[in-house]
Amino acid sequence: MSNAGPNFTIEDQGHCGSCWAFGAVEALSDRFCIHFGMNISLSANDLVACCGFMCGSGCDGGYPIYAWRYFVHHGVVTEECDPYFDDIGCSHPGCEPAYPTPKCVRKCVNKNQLWRNSKHYGVSAYRISSDPDSIMAEIYKNGPVEVSFTVYEDFAHYKSGVYKHVTGDVMGGHAVKLIGWGTSDSGEDYWLLANQWNRGWGDDGYFMIRRGTNECGIEDDVVAGLPSTKNLVREVAIADAVEDASV
Repeated sequence: MSNAGPNFTIEDQGHCGSCWAFGAVEALSDRFCIHFGMNISLSANDLVACCGFMCGSGCDGGYPIYAWRYFVHHGVVTEECDPYFDDIGCSHPGCEPAYPTPKCVRKCVNKNQLWRNSKHYGVSAYRISSDPDSIMAEIYKNGPVEVSFTVYEDFAHYKSGVYKHVTGDVMGGHAVKLIGWGTSDSGEDYWLLANQWNRGWGDDGYFMIRRGTNECGIEDDVVAGLPSTKNLVREVAIADAVEDASV
């Protein structure tokens, strides 16, 4: 099995249809670690609240590729600067009641931090071919990607093993972070993914889904982008200044 993601935190999107934002910021956070050695957690709240109509409808859903384009044009702040608005969590799926999209404030919760200085950028946003080999090559070379797929009722009750849709109606679309792949002991090829329905769901928050057959459309819409060095020079300079002042 190949695991490409250094960030093994399982998030909880709570009472908000913000999966598209979580899948994007989690994958980009991992890519900053892989490419630049940075251990950061980027803010899903920035995307949900501030991307607006460009990305979709906030807590009512959004479009992953536009989230990655937002990184390129506007950047995304850290979770420390702009933490997620819903800290209650819930038992997924189907959290009720649904929360409205939070307002875009553009101020860090820590008044000593500046919003613009906390921004981290992408240098590109692109789709990856639905061919499994192309998806694996992208993960191997650059890190986790974001994928979208159709959720059926039986997925809501997933606990372990390689998921394949068998029964139940469509519940809607979902987006998550794809971190790796493998082959089960019984010979089934699978993708390994991190969900954001907290660790109480699935296999400690993770799941496997059949690979190579476009199960539930999992290979149809794969998106990603590369992290940018923009603003990183400023971070290094600030860190150096703090270190010099403490000597």
